[in-house]
Amino acid sequence: MTLQQLRYAVKAAQLGSFTAAAEAMMISQPSLTNAIHALEQEMGVTIFTRSSKGVFVTREGEEFLSYAREMLEQEALMLERFTGTEKQAPRFSVSCQHYSFCVNAFVDVIKLYPHDSYDFTIRETRTHEIIEDVALGRSEIGVLYLSSRNKDVLERLFRKNDLVFMHLYTASPHVFISRFHPLVSSDRITLEDLQPYPYLSFEQGDYNAFYFSEEILSTLDRQKNIKVRDRATLFNLAIGLNGYTVSSGVIDPGLNGEDIIARKLDVNESMDIGCITRKSIRLTPYAKSYIHALQRHLSRQ
Repeated sequence: MTLQQLRYAVKAAQLGSFTAAAEAMMISQPSLTNAIHALEQEMGVTIFTRSSKGVFVTREGEEFLSYAREMLEQEALMLERFTGTEKQAPRFSVSCQHYSFCVNAFVDVIKLYPHDSYDFTIRETRTHEIIEDVALGRSEIGVLYLSSRNKDVLERLFRKNDLVFMHLYTASPHVFISRFHPLVSSDRITLEDLQPYPYLSFEQGDYNAFYFSEEILSTLDRQKNIKVRDRATLFNLAIGLNGYTVSSGVIDPGLNGEDIIARKLDVNESMDIGCITRKSIRLTPYAKSYIHALQRHLSRQ
């Protein structure tokens, strides 16, 4: 196995094509294909499946490439440290539940490292995909919450995938509603108060069990339910239908708009917001800075 073989594999995964990767690496397509095939044989892993539409990374290939990217990042850091070689465009990726403070922290990291080029990704996505992204190395950091209702199941998944959870903030459940909502004058809102209004939640695809829900108290029966995929849609429905969702109470008017406000929910529950990372993996400076930025934004609440 050579670092050059790893570069070929990472580039092919990025572009989804051996031909495009070969052009980008300035070698012939057969040479790149043979190098990747030799790498797969040596390591006993099938990194790619091939079809007429291109190449696709397998599940075990995703895991392999996560280690490959880490090795290439370490190589770049060594070259920068000991030879003064200009560092390659940095890569950093986060997967998170739909939290505005995750976006704010991401912005802070980009401003902290004003590179001429970078390849950063933030995915607001489903809970199961957050765990999978971090386990397979697609993301270095995952941000989600634990509660008394989902803790046992999610911690079992963390152990199964060799992940660790770091506590960042304990939040009391809040209701996000429109500033035009009939309940806006209430400092504390009860579940009974909310009964007439549509309940808005983020759908979880094939993993819609309550312990994957982004909303605490998701097991309660509600007469009016609407599931969405993104924050903008959820907040538009909250304004247009007097809907509501249950979340951490951490809200940023700059990102979510001034028409969405938080009111404390009168329940005896709490949300343990934190981040997950892979065990025994040295975090990049970007990941460390991101965690510090999360802590800073959450501490202001």
